Amino acid sequence: MLRSRLLAILAVLILLLSLGSLVGAQDDMVEIEYWQYNFGARVDAMNMLIEQFEAENPGIKVVHNSDIPYADFRTELAASAPAGVGPDIVTLYFGWIASFVDAGYLVPLPEDPFSEEFIRETFSPMVANSKYQGEYWAIPTAVRALALFWNKDILADAGFDPESPPTTLDEFQEIAIATTQNDGDPSDLYSITRQGFAATMVGQNHHWFRDVLIRQYGGQPYSDDGRTVTYNSEEGCAAYAWLTSFATEHFTGSNDILDGATNAFVNGDTALHIDGSFRVGTIRANNPDLNYGVAELPVGPNGEKHTFGSYWTHGITRRANDDPARLEATVKFLEFITRPEAGTLWVNTVGELPAQLASASVEELLMDPILGPFSAGLEYSSATFFVDESAQRQVLIDAYDNIRLGGMDPCDALDEAAAAEQELIDNFWADRE
Repeated sequence: MLRSRLLAILAVLILLLSLGSLVGAQDDMVEIEYWQYNFGARVDAMNMLIEQFEAENPGIKVVHNSDIPYADFRTELAASAPAGVGPDIVTLYFGWIASFVDAGYLVPLPEDPFSEEFIRETFSPMVANSKYQGEYWAIPTAVRALALFWNKDILADAGFDPESPPTTLDEFQEIAIATTQNDGDPSDLYSITRQGFAATMVGQNHHWFRDVLIRQYGGQPYSDDGRTVTYNSEEGCAAYAWLTSFATEHFTGSNDILDGATNAFVNGDTALHIDGSFRVGTIRANNPDLNYGVAELPVGPNGEKHTFGSYWTHGITRRANDDPARLEATVKFLEFITRPEAGTLWVNTVGELPAQLASASVEELLMDPILGPFSAGLEYSSATFFVDESAQRQVLIDAYDNIRLGGMDPCDALDEAAAAEQELIDNFWADRE
């Protein structure tokens, strides 16, 4: 009887000690919050990285907020900062950095471990666009470039070699026209049943125009210091006229039919599509049987190769900076999700290319038939410094709509866009001089 009571008391003591240890462990746990917009493949990749990180760092809990749609993401971020809530670490488009720094939302990356020497030696050169006012404010897991996607079945059906995508802009136009099908008036975009090519400024075509087509036509989008808009030149007008002609003259497709230009290609309803490497993950998830290929962007009249490089990047917010324990945990997490191993996981899950030179230069990636063309393009990619990427994109969207819907001349539309964008740039720098 006495022995039973002693054993019971011992069991209670063990339980109390265990509960005490658990409470102590919970008290020592540091919780940080990470935000990114809702994009299935990116969410999956980050969930895997978080699981790995928490296993290696049992004292840190990472809350992953990925429920915000892309269209609302920037607004939600901006609203969270004044309220003192939101993320400790956040994924931003590199073109937003200046705006969020000016708003006091981000803090500079700590010199340890993110020194400038380390960043330059470890990451793709385009990551230099994360430097603003002499400091680095963010660092990416992956980078991306533009390339040509083509549907092999549609090309074969139209009599073209399915393994030979267009390599010049003239060939691109020829195939786009030849592969378009409709069940009514050929000049009615809404009668199209299969698209040859659908230009969309809300997608990646504003980058294709600004950083690729203008250069291929012999022009330059901005002055060398980035402060003067020059895309409304004679060369820019010719490039924009060529791009807009698919909807206004050749009637090969539109973004407002067949569930949008991007979905139309993923669903197998479009022959040619210009997009980023991140689209590979979407195709893998939504239409794995799509018979498609990827090639470097077609060259223009001058025969030069160009592409646009960009990236989403991770920054530390002032919320994390206000608490030493959260800041330490946030820096540790940021370091973990930007390692070469994270870049390799990201390319395998999302399709975006590793930002780390050690992972991006592996022979297996360079020889990959889908990802190889993106990787090859990084060598000659260019990336525009945006003072406000959303607003600068919108002026080209408006110009395109003025041409397509309003019948405006491409040169007049570009003059109007250039004036609006120049005002944005001038106002930005006026407060910094």
